[in-house]
Amino acid sequence: MLGGLIAGGTYPFRAFKLFLHKPVLLSYMVFPLLLNVVLGVGLYLGLFLPSWEWINGELSGFSVWLTSWEATLPSWLGFIDEVGAGIGWVIRVILSVGLFLLIGLLFAQFGTLLGAPWYGKLSERIEQIQTHQLEIIEVGLVQDILRALQFELKKLVLLVLVGGTCLLLNLLPGLGSAIASVGGVALAATLVCLDFLDSPLERRRLKFRRKLGLIYSNLPATASFGLMSLFLVSIPFLNLLTVPLCVASGTLFFCDRLWPKHFQGKA
Repeated sequence: MLGGLIAGGTYPFRAFKLFLHKPVLLSYMVFPLLLNVVLGVGLYLGLFLPSWEWINGELSGFSVWLTSWEATLPSWLGFIDEVGAGIGWVIRVILSVGLFLLIGLLFAQFGTLLGAPWYGKLSERIEQIQTHQLEIIEVGLVQDILRALQFELKKLVLLVLVGGTCLLLNLLPGLGSAIASVGGVALAATLVCLDFLDSPLERRRLKFRRKLGLIYSNLPATASFGLMSLFLVSIPFLNLLTVPLCVASGTLFFCDRLWPKHFQGKA
């Protein structure tokens, strides 16, 4: 179990090593990188900057309120100023991390969707290299589009159900907020896993529930893979490169851990 936990988080770095040894794979990344630049500019200008200004505005308002409140207190309670500053700093860190994770999650969702044609070819090539074969269950164009739409819709339902539950848990002070935070990160890691493992799974036309089942049945390796991928796609500007890297690492993960256990010899 410990070995899987450690190994799962190494796959993005294994993918980087694969690109160094197989530079021909880089040709599949040209157009996705251009799309990522456009998407990244849109997300950071349209969502990150306004959200960052809102966070700073709210914390400035909190600081002003705290200063006014302190003026009504006895002088021996002056230490509250340092306590308030510390609370404000903790809130800033939490909100900033949450914002980066949200942007990273959105970047991964839209990046993999827009770059799907190129990422699909990249994944196919990696699977051929790693397993020396390639399984594709062909379907018509209309069915392919419908499956893609259903996949995104089911992810949205999962996000609403689990995310909504986490929001409700936040209403419970202390333990409820802690559980909600852990649940939110777990949900984000699950969604990232679904995105980055989807290319080889979708080629086999698996149902959404089966894809989720494969993720949960291969814990803790999928957990560390999802968390590492979520971290990498949440780093501003670096995520322009890490999204295609994580797509490649998802296929490597599939070839090493899912294919031998669940698919080898069953095609």
